[in-house]
Parts: sequence; C-alpha cells; structure tokens
Amino acid sequence: MRPRLPGAAASVAALALLGSLVTACGSSGSDGTTLRLVAAEYGDSPATSSKAYWDRLTAAFTATHPGTKVEVTLLPWADVDREVTRMVKEGNAPDVALMGAYSDFAAQGRLYSADELLSVRSEANFLAPLAEAGSVDNTLYGLPFVASSRLLFYNQELFDKAGAKPPKTWSDLKEAARALKKEGVLYPYALPLGPEEAHAEALIWELSNGGGYTDSMGVYSIASERNAQTFDWIRENLVAPALTGPVPPAELNRKDAFAAFLRGQVGMVNGYPSLLHEAKAKGMKVGTLSMPVSDRLSEEEAPPSAGVADWMMAFKHDGNRERVGSFLDFVYQDDNLNEFAKRYHLLPSTVSATAASQYAADDSSAEQFLTALRSAQLYPVNDPSWLQVSNTIKLNIGKAVAPSADSKAVLEDIAQQTRDIANQR
Repeated sequence: MRPRLPGAAASVAALALLGSLVTACGSSGSDGTTLRLVAAEYGDSPATSSKAYWDRLTAAFTATHPGTKVEVTLLPWADVDREVTRMVKEGNAPDVALMGAYSDFAAQGRLYSADELLSVRSEANFLAPLAEAGSVDNTLYGLPFVASSRLLFYNQELFDKAGAKPPKTWSDLKEAARALKKEGVLYPYALPLGPEEAHAEALIWELSNGGGYTDSMGVYSIASERNAQTFDWIRENLVAPALTGPVPPAELNRKDAFAAFLRGQVGMVNGYPSLLHEAKAKGMKVGTLSMPVSDRLSEEEAPPSAGVADWMMAFKHDGNRERVGSFLDFVYQDDNLNEFAKRYHLLPSTVSATAASQYAADDSSAEQFLTALRSAQLYPVNDPSWLQVSNTIKLNIGKAVAPSADSKAVLEDIAQQTRDIANQR
C-alpha cells in the first residue's frame, strides 16, 4: 500500500487518456534544460485532472526562468509508485516525483536532501509531524506536499432520530451504534478493514488505545498488547453484535463505506476533508469529532489523530540540483500550494501556507482537520520496508476482528511477516 491521500482518486479508465502530458514545450528525456516531473493524478476524470494545475504552475515557472523547460507526466495512483520504481531501475529516474513513498529511494542514496535544494526558510516551513515522517536519520528527503487528517464523521439526522449522542469514548461509540441499529441504520459504524485501505482504519483504532504501528523508538510493534486489546474490543463489542453492517469488515473497502455514508446508510465512519465536502454538497448534516478513545486510557492520555501525506522527492542527476531546487522553491510558495490543496479539499503541508489558507475561513469545520494534522501520527513512511509492510497489513488486519479470530495470533503473524520483509532488505 502507498500512504497516499485518501482524497486522491484511484485509477479510472478515463485517466488512461491522461497518462502523459507535456507542458511548457518540454521534450522527451532530459537535455540539461528540461526538468522532468512524474506526478500522481489527483483527479477522477478529465474535468478534475491535475493537468490544469500543472499547466498553470509550469508556465508561470518557466516565464521567470528563461531557458528552462518542464515536462510533466501524470500517472494514476494505482500506477505511479510502480512506474517510478521501474524508471529508477532502468536508469531513467525523473528529476522530481510526487507519489506515495520516498524512503526506499533515500535508502539507496538516490535522493537530494532538503538542505541541498531548498532555502533555510522553506526547509523549516513544513509542519512538524510531516517533516518528521519525511526524514530518515534526521535528514529530510521526502518533502510533504499535501496532507490529510482523520476525524470521526456522524450523520446528524440519523443520530437525532436514534436519540444518540456524539461519542467521546469507545463505550459511547458502542451505545450510539446500538441506538442507530435499533432505528434500522444499515451501518451503525462502518469499519472498512478491506484491502483497499485497511491500514488507515486500523491505525486510527490503535492510536485511540495508546498503540500504533511502531513504538517510541520507531520499531514496529504491530503485535503489542495494546493493539491486541484494540482488535479484541472491536470484535467483541462491534462486530459480534452486528453493529458494523452487512459486509464483513475484512471485505468492506473505504470507497464503499464512504459511498454508503453519502447514501445516508452509515451512522459513523472515519473520514477526511474531501468526504466532508461531498457530504455537505449533498445537503447532509454531518458532525465531526476526534476519534473516541479507549475507556482504558486515563484523562492525561490524549492520543494523536491519524494523518497521511504525499511526497515530493528529487532524484540526483548531474547538473540538475540548482534547477530542481528553484522549481521546488516555486512549488512550495503559499499561493501555489494552497491552490492545489483547495482544489482537492486537502491540507497544505507548510506552516505559512496553512496560516494563509482560506480553507478554514470557507469551512468552519476545517479548523478541526488542521488542528488534528499539527499533532497527527503518520504512517512510518520513513522506513524503507513500509510499502511492503503496509501491503501485508492491508491484506491481513481484517482477519483480527473475524468472529472466531484470535487477535493476538493474527497480529503476531503480521509481525512475523514484517520481520521477514526487513530481513530481506
């Protein structure tokens, strides 16, 4: 799995037509004046394609940098990580890539560090949790581009009808789900632990019990006691009493859970800013709040929200450092970054862009996402094994809440596969 932004659309047939585009009269391949960027496509149709954004940005950049050309290739999210990896292996790495992972390339010594590219001000401008996730051995290689945090969404009309209250603890969540079920809500709590993005839902729950994928030293702790307790609780209190809907959690994908939420069939689901935008566009009354916490936690324990980011990275080529640095400084100007974030209802990655953003002003609930992002826990994307580890989690974590499952055994199996992956590197 890539730690891609959930709001970024998956590959669709229409995007095959967008596979490669050239802006600012770029030529194929680098000729010493052409900068090659491979970027994920964030749109879900030609009308919402990222092409318009990159056309405008590269035209503005080349107008102030005579003699420099920019060639942009857009690839669907389902393909971009694999295709860039292929390019690198074939000795044809782009100058810059925007995708879901960076640390494998950093471990191979193929990337410039931020201090080799950006001004001191630009390097220090990234939001702290994003900069931490983008760093390997305290050196920033993955430049966060846009980000997202997660909050619990609830359908206010369904809650009012059921007489349910917004939950603050797991017990509250269970009681609200029971009330919603009595009113015939199809999915009192939608639990998407299917292979599309199970790692995200799992992390949200783990964090709310003081757990997570890694310990305080950054070492994988997937089979920790707290994580086992978390999945035991979910199985016994939500899955067993049929409070998670008609589809087994291991088979429910995020996009299907969100679609059901937008149809008014879901009482509660963890979501991100673009889902809130879609819901409000449909006239839905939606409440948002931090993920309810385990009853085991003390009042002093305040677990972080889950966050995700996508990453810019710059590949080393003879003579391209100055050109790439100038381009990235331009990309990370507040207006340019905010234009992209607003276009896809995501969050900017820098302190100054966040302060300058009209996002919170346009949407009163947006400040919750921004606040959550400032202290969010991200995936361990700075571990070169994360892509393979996350895929293992995606395919297996749903088994931990199956009716007859031994949660600890399932987590131990994932942990062993994680150790095997690390030993192969």
